[in-house]
Amino acid sequence: MTGKVKVIITNDQKVCKIPTGVRLLVRKCCHAVLSLEEFDGAAEISVTFVDDDAIQTLNKQFRNIDASTDVLSFPLGENGEYDINPDTGAKMLGDIVISVPHAEQQAETYGHSLQREIGFLTVHSMLHLLGYDHVNGGIEAVRMREKEETVLTQLGLKRNASYYMDKE
Repeated sequence: MTGKVKVIITNDQKVCKIPTGVRLLVRKCCHAVLSLEEFDGAAEISVTFVDDDAIQTLNKQFRNIDASTDVLSFPLGENGEYDINPDTGAKMLGDIVISVPHAEQQAETYGHSLQREIGFLTVHSMLHLLGYDHVNGGIEAVRMREKEETVLTQLGLKRNASYYMDKE
């Protein structure tokens, strides 16, 4: 990976406390995915922490699904082509929106830390920003899952044995 990576993190929710180190973890996750994918050039990513109501509104508005979810990805690029920030020359990859209450609930369900869950959601969403999709299942979903686990293992966030794949 060459180029500077800027990760803009905003906390737009007051329901859950963001644990110490999560912002650094999110940045590390973004860097690790770009490194794994041998992404070339400078990049910008926006990550916003929200509550369930906010993510439900976005999910309804953009996906026509009237339910809260754990994470939404809003890629700004297509087929490796990205908008360029005129001030920095960086490729603008897109926006990641994470519901912290949803992540807390899933961490409890899967029996791992909130940090691990937010790390997973960030890596998962970064792969979406780079064009990966798992919605139709099959080999692409398997490839995406393998890449997620590779990055999380590199970052010391290996999954535990009770983790299972759910439908989105």
